[in-house]
Amino acid sequence: MAFDKKLLEIVACPVCKGKLEYNKEAQQLICKADKLVYPINDGIPVLLENKAEPLVE
Repeated sequence: MAFDKKLLEIVACPVCKGKLEYNKEAQQLICKADKLVYPINDGIPVLLENKAEPLVE
């Protein structure tokens, strides 16, 4: 199942409520403000702070 990019208009970072960027290759949503990466599993974003990984640039 693919991630629907239309969701980017309504989802937000659970920590700062900021915008998220979509990384198609890694299937992740990225919050640049908090430097956190949220996984997308089977097309469903996992927007839980305890599941987020630190952003490695």
